[in-house]
Amino acid sequence: KVPADPLLSIVVTIVDGGPWLRAFLDTTRAFRDAPPLELIVPYDDSVAAGVEACRADFPEVAFLPLGEITPGRPITTEAGQHELFDRRRAAGLAAATGDIIAILEDRGHPDPDWARTVIRLHATTGRNVIGGAIDCKEPVSLLNWAFWVTDFGRYGLPFDSGPAEWVSDVNVTYSRQALEATRHLWRDRFHEPVVNWHLISLGEELLLSNELVVNHVRPPVTLARLLPERFHWGRLFGNIRARHFTPMQRLFYIALSPLIPPSLWLRHGLTQARKGKLGRYLLTLPFIVILTTAWTLGEVWGYVTRRP
Repeated sequence: KVPADPLLSIVVTIVDGGPWLRAFLDTTRAFRDAPPLELIVPYDDSVAAGVEACRADFPEVAFLPLGEITPGRPITTEAGQHELFDRRRAAGLAAATGDIIAILEDRGHPDPDWARTVIRLHATTGRNVIGGAIDCKEPVSLLNWAFWVTDFGRYGLPFDSGPAEWVSDVNVTYSRQALEATRHLWRDRFHEPVVNWHLISLGEELLLSNELVVNHVRPPVTLARLLPERFHWGRLFGNIRARHFTPMQRLFYIALSPLIPPSLWLRHGLTQARKGKLGRYLLTLPFIVILTTAWTLGEVWGYVTRRP
């Protein structure tokens, strides 16, 4: 049950850092009718310079130094970077003291009524896990939009609120009860699918709300940057799924892997058509084909190797 005047902890994952972190923190100052807030920004030495540049301007924020983190793969790789994101989230969650705990990214800016909406939804629905929309406002390049479609398109407005199989750690909130029930799973690294699958196995029902909105503001990106990112993030997802597969399920998904890209093209297309964006989707289709193919290669490699 949500207390009468709950504390909302917001764990901010640094992804782009620097001016994007500053812009994110500025949006939290624009919250309307905000509840009591605890803002936590975990950071390791690799992003310390960007944090120090804005620390003095945001005294209300708890900047959480983690020192040097050495990921399993080189810090210069997309896989190494993703591990840093996961470890920053885990450290922030461990430090959070709120009754409700949210995870956001510095490239996902919340709407002014976001914080108050979190409190209202938890109080009125009784749900322990509530995710929200991740919208992408134009103008944005076709490549950036293609990335958003392949990663967050299902969370773009408009959609109907309701029970969901997936919510994203770019815009998700947990009750203290849910967080404590999964602490053993995110003690070192936070993996959104693992945590949410475990909660579902305990009988929890995830809620996806169209009232809880963040706006995706990734900096301009190149295809050369996105391809290794898509591969390594797909590989991590494949590895996580493979850990929950039986040997026969793993072989089944490997055998059917050639069907994954066309099924994704169709699924993404139908989703964007329902949202009234089919024309833009067709314009970006060449990029979407390339990005989903890179993701699939990584996902299948994760199934094959079962390596994080």
